[in-house]
Amino acid sequence: MSGPSTLDVMIIGCGALGVRVAALWRAKDARVSALVRSTTSAARLQGQGLQTVDGDLDDVRSLTKLVVDDTILYYFVPPLSQGAKDLRMRAFAEAVTQAPRRMVYLSTTGVYGDCDGAWIDEDRPANPQHDRGRRRRDGECVAQAWAQKHHVPLVILRVAGIYGPGRLPLARIQRATPLLNEKESGFTNRIHIDDLVQVCVAAAERGTPGRVYNVTDGQPCTMTHYFYRIADTFGLARPPTVSRDVAQEILSPGMLSYLDESRRIKNSRMLEELGVTLKYPNLDVGLEATKAQQDALI
Repeated sequence: MSGPSTLDVMIIGCGALGVRVAALWRAKDARVSALVRSTTSAARLQGQGLQTVDGDLDDVRSLTKLVVDDTILYYFVPPLSQGAKDLRMRAFAEAVTQAPRRMVYLSTTGVYGDCDGAWIDEDRPANPQHDRGRRRRDGECVAQAWAQKHHVPLVILRVAGIYGPGRLPLARIQRATPLLNEKESGFTNRIHIDDLVQVCVAAAERGTPGRVYNVTDGQPCTMTHYFYRIADTFGLARPPTVSRDVAQEILSPGMLSYLDESRRIKNSRMLEELGVTLKYPNLDVGLEATKAQQDALI
């Protein structure tokens, strides 16, 4: 381990979000490491000043070099795309027996399932109705059991849909893939990736151990409205809409599973306990910023 003045951060699942979180921690003079499973990923992250450790959560035997004791540990890895259990989180729990000083586990508001459009907070019991949500809830439960066994302060972030540069359904809009009509479209929730990054750091610094925090901008809208606002912001034609009966025949099972759920997520605990001030507190300002960010890359 490094000297007493250096804080060590370990990120498991260091993609677009992890790289941004790493940058904030490195600005605080922390030493950041990441678990990688390919030489390409290792080279990319090393080029950004991160140290890397080889390992693959799909092969528990490869995790022998993973050291997390006395680190701020982030777990950002999504489950596999099939089944009701999170086999990757289960592999982590089996392989890792050291205790980090704190763990921040990234989950999803999908664990609440369908709430019929009601406003809900973290006291709402998890009730996933699709395997997509069941996998996430299983991961939460495994993380909680592992943290309790090893006496690790754990914070769970239940994150709404993430949007931002490179994370918008522009291609789908350009293909004119139909949407559910506005009257039959349920409520969805979202958070700009830049705001999620600051929440991840705040959770490690100020989150209450054992606590769950919803991460959203607190301004839900229908999925149809969300797609309309993206189209309008980027100067694209709004996609056509269809009835739910027609949608059942032409949309993918994955998209239909999202259309089956409607909920409006409160974010007061996140704002009050983590002391976060959102850069993009609503969709309009978030999309305008995203367009500017993407235009700057062209």
